[in-house]
This record gives sequence, C-alpha cells and structure tokens, in this order.
Amino acid sequence: MRHLVFAAMISLFANVVTQAFERGRIVIYDGVTTQVSESPEAGKDLWVTMADLKRATGFVVKPQGVCREQLCFPLPKDRKAEFVSKKGKVSWFNLTAFARLIKQPVAADEKNAVWYFGPRPDVRDSYITSLDAPDFTLPDASGKMHSLSDFKGKRVLLVTWASW
Repeated sequence: MRHLVFAAMISLFANVVTQAFERGRIVIYDGVTTQVSESPEAGKDLWVTMADLKRATGFVVKPQGVCREQLCFPLPKDRKAEFVSKKGKVSWFNLTAFARLIKQPVAADEKNAVWYFGPRPDVRDSYITSLDAPDFTLPDASGKMHSLSDFKGKRVLLVTWASW
C-alpha cells in the first residue's frame, strides 16, 4: 500500500508539472488547477489579471474588499498598491500578497511556474476531515493493480512526500 500511495502522488505531481511546461503559469487553488496569464511584474509574488483571479479562485475585487459569495476580506486602504496594479488597460492582483494578508499557506515552484495555495484559515479545520482524494489505480510492488476505491468505507491514510 505504501508503494501505491507514493506512486500515486508522484503521478499527480508529474501531471501538474507537465501542464505547467505545456501551458505557462499554473495556479492550484481549492484543489483546482488553472492556467493564468504571464505577469508584467518581476519578482517573487504572483500577479494575476482580475479575470484570472475570478477564474482561478472565485474571488473578485470590490470596493469592500476581495470577495467570493458571502465571504469578503477587506484590503488595508494604505496598502492598496501592494494588492492592485494597473498596467495599460489591464488590472493586476497580487495573489501571494493576499494570501499573506489572510494567512493562507503558499508553495511556489518558480522554475516550473506552479503556485499552490493551501486552505485558508477560515476553512482549515473542516478541510482536513472533508478532503477527498481522486480515485486512481496503480500496481503494487508485485504488479497487482489496486484502486483507491477498493478501500471505500475503510479509513485510508495517504502520505505524500516531495523533494522540493
């Protein structure tokens, strides 16, 4: 089982990295992978267009803050330039600065242009107990095929590891 889980996680990671090489920058937010536009900003932060912000996260910038459905995070008025920038006709949003503001974990692989945003603090407690892994089928060390769905109704612990 240990080999099956490890192989599954490597397969999922390889798929995301392959997408990043083929399509440009990739954002993983709420478990959804989205390709976003290249940013004119150089540096460590991830700037996305307002359209990409909505497509990748469901959030939109409103006068009261950064909002999605009933949830709204106000932006500090004296720091607005840290979050919103206009280049020509396009407005950009600093998604990593927003993550820092709301204490959301971020992992970035800048070389492969992949950005992962972990669960926000407002959903972190429920996230761990409600996370569903996608079904996958892989061989064990002796070549016998196993699917995650074979263990339906049983407790399964998926352990992952990455060298980056």
